[in-house]
Amino acid sequence: MFGRSFQVNMATVNDNYLKLKAGYLFPEIARRVNEFAKNNPDAPIIRLGIGDVTEPLPEACRTAMIQAVNDMGDRTKFKGYGPEQGYEWLRVAIATHDFQSRGCNIDASEIFISDGSKCDTGNILDIFGDNNTIAVTDPVYPVYVDTNVMAGHTGDANDKGEYGGLIYLPITAENNFTAQIPTQKADLIYLCFPNNPTGSVATKEHLKAWVDYAKANGSIIFFDAAYEAYITDPTLPHSIYEIEGARDCAIEFRSFSKNAGFTGTRCALTVVPKNLMAKASDGSDVELWKLWNRRQSTKFNGVSYIVQRGAEAVYSTEGQAQIKALVSFYLENAKIIREQLTAAGLKVYGGVNAPYVWVQTPNGLSSWDFFDKLLHTCNVVGTPGSGFGAAGEGYFPHFGV
Repeated sequence: MFGRSFQVNMATVNDNYLKLKAGYLFPEIARRVNEFAKNNPDAPIIRLGIGDVTEPLPEACRTAMIQAVNDMGDRTKFKGYGPEQGYEWLRVAIATHDFQSRGCNIDASEIFISDGSKCDTGNILDIFGDNNTIAVTDPVYPVYVDTNVMAGHTGDANDKGEYGGLIYLPITAENNFTAQIPTQKADLIYLCFPNNPTGSVATKEHLKAWVDYAKANGSIIFFDAAYEAYITDPTLPHSIYEIEGARDCAIEFRSFSKNAGFTGTRCALTVVPKNLMAKASDGSDVELWKLWNRRQSTKFNGVSYIVQRGAEAVYSTEGQAQIKALVSFYLENAKIIREQLTAAGLKVYGGVNAPYVWVQTPNGLSSWDFFDKLLHTCNVVGTPGSGFGAAGEGYFPHFGV
């Protein structure tokens, strides 16, 4: 028997991952920067690439987290597993300050605390079927597309990086960087405003058109409002739930990363209205809140007590003042970048109600060629626009954070 050859049946992989373009955008940026730093150890690198924060956590958050750590050393106050949906005191603070104060009919029970809106925008696909038609803006935050590729919701990518099966909605200077309503039906729609990466914003009228479209077509909008704290124009909506009818067609994602500096601390939230419905394969109506609650209860053990106490402090008087100062600091950075690039003769967009500045590359350079040029001649790290979609080619975002 030892001389007999035989076929070994190995474990198989999810072939959908093999459709992903070579390297996720940010790891590829890190690879090129690390190689440059290795070859140029004395070069002072200015990092304007990944939209991470630079400033410390607000004092109010740190103080609350220190107290929470002390609680964990007291047997009478110690917390083990917390509620998967998040502690009620944090959800009540969020509902009161972020939604009800702006006239949004959102209850604390409709809020789910998580470790990141990036995670949630990908994980939300767990509760939706595989036969939905999906619309994304172009340029687009790469996670929206890549998680659908991983889930098997797309075909292969073409030469421009566009995946079969997705509806792409170009956001360009020609349409004033607004997401145009598609002529065909889309079941799931990703919208991000203030937009990552173009820095564009959406008016109430624009969001109302999307809500009307979604209700007319039985669609669900995934609304990423991670940068809402940067909106300074009082006429602009911070939440899609400021739009009448949005409770019937939208799920909203938010984060503490960019307003309170929680990028390394990890805390975010997703809002799923209890009246929001979708169809089962047998045609019956299903409450999405129940499905998301079941998914989270099964796959997620919640955000730590210490982190949630830190997030709660954002809503204190001191916390509100401190995050306002943080946001103002990053907006000032964006203003400086925007003004200096404009003075250099470049076409620049965004950077007013968002920390993102969207720059057209000069002299017809590709976005990756411009990335390398900036890195090797100016020691500046940016992000190639092509990494955000085909319509991002020829552009280069800069982040004020």
